[in-house]
Amino acid sequence: MVEDERAIADTLLYAMRTEGFEPVWCELGGRALELVRSDEPALVILDVGLPDLSGFEVCRRIRTFSEVPILFLTARGDEVDRIVGLEIGADDYVTKPFSPREVATRVRTILRRSRPNHAKPGFHLDVASRRITFRDRLLDLTRFEYELLRVLLAHRGRIFTRSELMEMVWAGAEDTQDRTVDTHIKTLRAKIREVAPDADPIQTHRGLGYSLDES
Repeated sequence: MVEDERAIADTLLYAMRTEGFEPVWCELGGRALELVRSDEPALVILDVGLPDLSGFEVCRRIRTFSEVPILFLTARGDEVDRIVGLEIGADDYVTKPFSPREVATRVRTILRRSRPNHAKPGFHLDVASRRITFRDRLLDLTRFEYELLRVLLAHRGRIFTRSELMEMVWAGAEDTQDRTVDTHIKTLRAKIREVAPDADPIQTHRGLGYSLDES
């Protein structure tokens, strides 16, 4: 939840927790982008009028790397603002003042509607415990194998260059080499094939990089 007014944030946090959600709150758009990348939330509630970036700009940037559902929550209820919000990738739009129960209901509706598009057959990612299973079997992964597979799972079908994967997985790590990504892809494939010898979900795109495609 990205909202810079503390009173509104507190009301929504209470409502979301009452409905069984585990909300994470921040006040700035820049911080929201970091959290979406790192925490992979189920949904984003996004205010338009933020101190650093507009909610519209935050939404545009999120859509460059994630298909997470987005619900705009804002005082700007003009038709043109609603249209812009939906056209740039939002899933719904609620104007202030609002009913916390209505927001919670809309969140559940969006998640129910989006679940088929975000289903992950074969793999299951448990962010809290930092574990990934494949076909109901736990994969014994190192720290960087986990992070690499997590990134690929979060953006299925997207082709990542080696440089992009190095930046997202090994940022700040010491003693990394040019072939680090290739080496970890190789070990990941081996561990997946231990579970299912016929499986080859990690695809190599010559001259481009890697993607994950279970089809």
